[in-house]
Amino acid sequence: MKTMNLNSIKPNKGSRNTFKRRGRGNGSGKGTFSGRGMNGQNCRSGGWVPDWFEWGQTPLFRRMPKLKGFSNARFKKHYNIINLSDLEIMAKAGVKDITKEAMLEHRIIRKKSLGVKLLGHGELKAKVTLTVDRASSSAVEAVAKAGGKLTVLSGNTEEVKQEAKAEK
Repeated sequence: MKTMNLNSIKPNKGSRNTFKRRGRGNGSGKGTFSGRGMNGQNCRSGGWVPDWFEWGQTPLFRRMPKLKGFSNARFKKHYNIINLSDLEIMAKAGVKDITKEAMLEHRIIRKKSLGVKLLGHGELKAKVTLTVDRASSSAVEAVAKAGGKLTVLSGNTEEVKQEAKAEK
């Protein structure tokens, strides 16, 4: 049985990379330029350029436009957008009370977590009761013209005023 000595301890095969001895002559395989290429700033000792340096090309931060103003995109509210033409499809299917749940069921909207915004594209002929989070003024007028009832949940004053005018 072989005894273990400190001078016989070796790491497992493949667990450590072999060290490349650079710049010790051409016979070593890494002589002449020592893996640094030909002449230039980076072949010298102490030669270094920052990662963002683009070697004379106009740098990215100078190519980008100067952004001005304020963007509130982080806190922007997103909505499922539906049109009057989508409501007409549901009305033809026999749905008279249109809510968010009914729209999800008929696959008019896809995202449950977002609110619903009604836009005035298309034509609505059926008399329907509708509940949405937001609505454009043209959509409010079109629903009132068709004889339907629209409830806007967001409490947006402009739309509520439009709704009140449409009901009169």
